[in-house]
Amino acid sequence: MTFLILLFGFLFGALLQSAKLNKYNTISGMARLEDYTVAKAIAVAVGVGAILLSIEIGLGFASWHVKPLLLAGIGIGGLIFGAGMAILGYCPGTLPVSLGEGSMDALVGIIGGIAGGIFYTLIQPSVQGMLGPDLGKISLQSATGGGVLYYILVTVFGLALVAIAFLLNKLERKKSYNWLYAGIGLAVLNCIVFLSSGTNRVIGASTSYPYLGDFLTGLTDNEYFASTVKSGTWELIFLGGAMLSGLVISLIRKDFKIQLIHSGWAKTEGKSPVKRIIWAFVGGFIMLIGARMAGGCTSGHVISGGMQVAVSSLVFGAFVFAGLLVTGKYFYR
Repeated sequence: MTFLILLFGFLFGALLQSAKLNKYNTISGMARLEDYTVAKAIAVAVGVGAILLSIEIGLGFASWHVKPLLLAGIGIGGLIFGAGMAILGYCPGTLPVSLGEGSMDALVGIIGGIAGGIFYTLIQPSVQGMLGPDLGKISLQSATGGGVLYYILVTVFGLALVAIAFLLNKLERKKSYNWLYAGIGLAVLNCIVFLSSGTNRVIGASTSYPYLGDFLTGLTDNEYFASTVKSGTWELIFLGGAMLSGLVISLIRKDFKIQLIHSGWAKTEGKSPVKRIIWAFVGGFIMLIGARMAGGCTSGHVISGGMQVAVSSLVFGAFVFAGLLVTGKYFYR
């Protein structure tokens, strides 16, 4: 099973690299509304994935893994996550891939994320009661009861997202369709991970940060750490495969490069290593706090949850993009 999880992580990293979805310039470019690659790929992954997953679950090959709608946690956590993602230029799942390619700011972001995970473990007993109200695990399937109406609506939903992705691409006037292939690949990979005969779970990343941080610091005698062990272990192996993918593929392509300052950062923030290190740490720190408040991140909530047309994940995605764009507007001047 460990090898299979590593393989899934390697494929995940390869798909991200194929459209440069893991790159600082790509993600920060989305925050500055200069690059729509991330939005296009996510729209395709969720749209295609929603249709494929509905068929897969309908045939009995997989089961639902919908996250509960904790209103304050989803809303506030999404805004915080989006802000951290804009400043850092990575998300929890893309950090290891870029580190494998030699990006040192990704390493700083990982350290910041681990620190944020440890901090959240310490404050979790105090904030848990403020994350609600818990409105339950609401999805398109639960709201319609399944059946013909559900399949009609999920098909319309999926096709609408794909159409939006093509509209964004038309606005950009870009000829490359790597975002399309990456989005479809992410949808298929998610469906494979969902299989009951396989790992029977969703792809995720953010739980591994508090799990690893708490384990390294000995902060294990608490309920929150116990709740992260199963997912955290899986995700740690998965992200290990993603980092290996970043290293191997960048070496094959001969573009492996030890780098701290990327051109997108230098354009508005200058070339000071100290400044980049500080903000990469801060971005990773607050991003992980937001992810833990909401119970997921870009891969586990926005994509995997979006494929299930889960209300919690769709709301989280909306707040993430709001936090991302507002922060991008005022941070990158």
